[in-house]
Amino acid sequence: MTILTILVAVLAFVMIAGIGLVFAGGNNNGRTVKRAQAMGVNTRTEKTSRTKNAVADAGARRKQLLSTLKEQERRQRKASLTLGARLQQAGLSISVRTFWIISACVGLFLGVIPLVLHLAIWVSPLVAFVGGVGLPRWVVGFLAKRRTKAFTESFSDAIDVIVRGIKSGLPVQDCLRIISHESPAPLGPEFQRLVENLAMGVTMEQALDQMYERMPTSELRFFTIVLSIQAKTGGNLAEALSNLSQVLRGRKLMREKIKALSSEAKASAWIIGCLPPAVIILITVTTPSYMAIMVTDPRGQMMLLGGAFWMGSGIFVMRRMINFKF
Repeated sequence: MTILTILVAVLAFVMIAGIGLVFAGGNNNGRTVKRAQAMGVNTRTEKTSRTKNAVADAGARRKQLLSTLKEQERRQRKASLTLGARLQQAGLSISVRTFWIISACVGLFLGVIPLVLHLAIWVSPLVAFVGGVGLPRWVVGFLAKRRTKAFTESFSDAIDVIVRGIKSGLPVQDCLRIISHESPAPLGPEFQRLVENLAMGVTMEQALDQMYERMPTSELRFFTIVLSIQAKTGGNLAEALSNLSQVLRGRKLMREKIKALSSEAKASAWIIGCLPPAVIILITVTTPSYMAIMVTDPRGQMMLLGGAFWMGSGIFVMRRMINFKF
């Protein structure tokens, strides 16, 4: 009986212990599941918060980029409209006052020519106005456009110099100094002024803004935006400038392709525009008496004036049709 009692007691203890272990394990599994669920919720919450923060950062960068682009567009329009800025873009060191004095002298000189040739009295003021206001501004615009084109042609090479210098461990200012010494005009002198401004304590952003006022090109605007964003947010400057160089070379390739495709239309415009004046000059040289009535008679003068107006309008329309900007 004693052994039987002991066995029953042992079996009862084992059974009670097993039941308690089962219930304890079930509670632990419940708590484990709850903990796992809580950890999963926390993980999802952290991922969601990180996603929201990334979206917010991307939105802030996008807004900053748009505001920078709008500011650069406003500066570009301002730089393109003012006469002083156009003189700087053309590389002329004269002041606006000197420019107007030269324009007045040119206008007076050209206005005297119709009086010497005994033309109608109203021709002299017209020629003086065109020669004093239109011709000098056209010359400044031509020089500015030619200088801007030369700057744009070499700008991608300058960015490549900066990229190679940064990858080799040189500071950005040393790369800019190399460009100022090795690049041809007008790229070299512009970067020389940039380096001098930086040496005098001007910040990079302010120096680039001043350079953009002298040379308002889209390529320089992109370069300024890249440096500005990299200075504020950080990142790999060499990689960003390398991507910018590829974009600028792609723009250059597209520009040359458009030029090749529109060359036939430009040649036609030149031929159509130059043919009437060439015929007038040829007839005047061969038989002056045949064309003299067009110059001396008021009706002929009105016909010449009307023909010049319509020819100018046609040339303007054709130029607008074949002039692509992007």
